[in-house]
Amino acid sequence: MQTTFTAAQLADPHVAESEAILRKCVHCGFCTATCPTYVTLGNELDSPRGRIYLIKDMLENGRAADEEVVTHIDRCLSCLACTTTCPSGVDYMHLIDHARIHIEETYRRPLKDRLVRAVLAAVLPYPSRFRLAMRAARLGKPLAGALKRIPFLKTFGVMLDLAPPSAAPASDSTRPGKRPAKTEKRGRVALLTGCAQPVLKPGINEATIRLLTRLGIEVEVSAGEGCCGALVHHMGREEQALVSARRNVDVWTRAIDDGGLDAIVITASGCGTTIKDYGHMLRLDPLYAEKAARVSALAKDVTEYLATLDLPRLEPKRVSVAYHSACSMQHGQKITMAPKLLLKAAGFTVRDPAEGHLCCGSAGTYNILQPEISATLKARKVKNIEATKADIIATGNIGCITQIATGTAIPILHTVELLDWAYGGEKPEGISALS
Repeated sequence: MQTTFTAAQLADPHVAESEAILRKCVHCGFCTATCPTYVTLGNELDSPRGRIYLIKDMLENGRAADEEVVTHIDRCLSCLACTTTCPSGVDYMHLIDHARIHIEETYRRPLKDRLVRAVLAAVLPYPSRFRLAMRAARLGKPLAGALKRIPFLKTFGVMLDLAPPSAAPASDSTRPGKRPAKTEKRGRVALLTGCAQPVLKPGINEATIRLLTRLGIEVEVSAGEGCCGALVHHMGREEQALVSARRNVDVWTRAIDDGGLDAIVITASGCGTTIKDYGHMLRLDPLYAEKAARVSALAKDVTEYLATLDLPRLEPKRVSVAYHSACSMQHGQKITMAPKLLLKAAGFTVRDPAEGHLCCGSAGTYNILQPEISATLKARKVKNIEATKADIIATGNIGCITQIATGTAIPILHTVELLDWAYGGEKPEGISALS
């Protein structure tokens, strides 16, 4: 794609990076076939190629974002399916990130949107606040229908609909400290406990700690670790995201210096994609660039790390698993085979749903901010999963678990919960009927 940025514009490293990305696009349109919003809406401006044109026009002309640009950028899930199919290697992720930051800096959203986004940014990344919000949501759930009929309050009704009946009890898995290996020590890792996940489903981290320590891995939950910053990063609130990134980089750098780490293990693939990008996010910060790159290099999804441990092959079970590959796993981190191979080695029969490349519609806060598109994608995803006739659904992202669970009666678990059970751990809740 030909560009006409001025030398003065290109002096800004963010603009220079976006210009280099834009130049790689050859307008081929391969991305449209795998873009969930284009497949759903059929609008060229709701495809990666269309958004690239909008971003180019906005940045090249140095103008503020307008309502049209914001509408179509907001509809992007950041699923990154387009990057998997792009033959030219267009770095759409960093281009859309820059566009969202530009929108946040130059566009004044309507009051309702500003209020909703402020609430999400102030609550979701903080487990204690999120837990309180969940308790309030339990009381407010009966009002969800009424709120959705009031335009100004519709999004809050959507939030109440999405909220589970109650927050899970507080878990010891978030307590800072070392969990020693239960057999001969063969490694040491730090575990990201996350922000929303411990409130919604603490059993994921508990299963991870049980499994790793049984396998001889010492697990550290580092004091001061917090939200990875992904939720606000994808809302264009870059300074808030970078505060989270710097905090975690400092925490894990101390852990690296204090005895070393084989990996920083992450059990939410959405977080993994962001933490693996810390080196890029902080590349211009002279105090953090090198440290952030070290942290990003150590970041591994839990299945990515388990695949290095050569787990024994177990006898087949009479349990079939539909594996839902989260977008942040398959497109963001390019991890496609490790989870399925681990499940197969553990004795499960693994089934691949049709259209596995398409997003379930969760995408961080997307199911709150774009509920209609999200609901359409969820229905499509659930239909494909249920067609496999599997006993259980497995995935590697808490957002997908929460989203898909509202659309099907098939139990949905994190991959690591099934692996923990197979290798001697507790049977996860909700699957008592399975042998």
